[in-house]
Amino acid sequence: MRKINAIGLLLLSSLAFFSSCNNQPPKEQAQVAKTVPAEFEELESDDILTSSVLTAEEQAKLTPQQVLDSLIQGNKDFSEDNLTVRNNSQRVRDAALGQYPKAVVLSCLDSRVPVEDVFHRGIGDVFVARVAGNIVNEDILGSLEYACKVSGSKLIVVLGHDYCGAVKSAIDDVKLGNITPLLAKIRPAVASAGKSFEGEKTSKNPAFVEAVCDENVILAIAEIRKKSPILKEMEEKGEIKIVGGVYDMETGKVTFM
Repeated sequence: MRKINAIGLLLLSSLAFFSSCNNQPPKEQAQVAKTVPAEFEELESDDILTSSVLTAEEQAKLTPQQVLDSLIQGNKDFSEDNLTVRNNSQRVRDAALGQYPKAVVLSCLDSRVPVEDVFHRGIGDVFVARVAGNIVNEDILGSLEYACKVSGSKLIVVLGHDYCGAVKSAIDDVKLGNITPLLAKIRPAVASAGKSFEGEKTSKNPAFVEAVCDENVILAIAEIRKKSPILKEMEEKGEIKIVGGVYDMETGKVTFM
């Protein structure tokens, strides 16, 4: 698979957009889409993903482990810059009347963690719940239950990341408006990590921030199992997996726990 630079991605995306917006019959549109600038003639067929979104039947055949393996491989592609151009115009249309994502990711709010890209996924592939500090509350639990019990997702990933501002603020015990009760949900991880950590237990110590980040993911998973009998039962029956991971901003790699 060949690497594609950012300018190339932009040009090809623009071409796909304009060709999809015209009023030509589908057959003629396909012919237009095949007419690409000279700089893209070197792209191999594997460089352009044209597959449609998952169907209910395809989703049902997947096992939780297969889904996890696909995310691991997708993150490997992302971290090694082996990305492909996705036919998003077609995927938008395919997903318009239904969705059957294979996984749901509980991620931090941080803009530096582009969840779909991190796992090399596209429209219709994964549900994403985002909240500062990837904390668990009633609304998040309801969202996870919807993704798995109602919509058939086979995997829950709680995704933390290094240099997390919410984790640092929880360590510093910041008090500010509605941020205060949010950070209170991370404070147990600060206390738990601090029990065995040797060294400076402040937000200025990257090692301690990392320890709290890891513990926060572990405790979030425990909260999911404790406060959602639905998800706990599904996991016990082997219908889903619940796993944790931490995203490294410098390498793009996700380390699963």
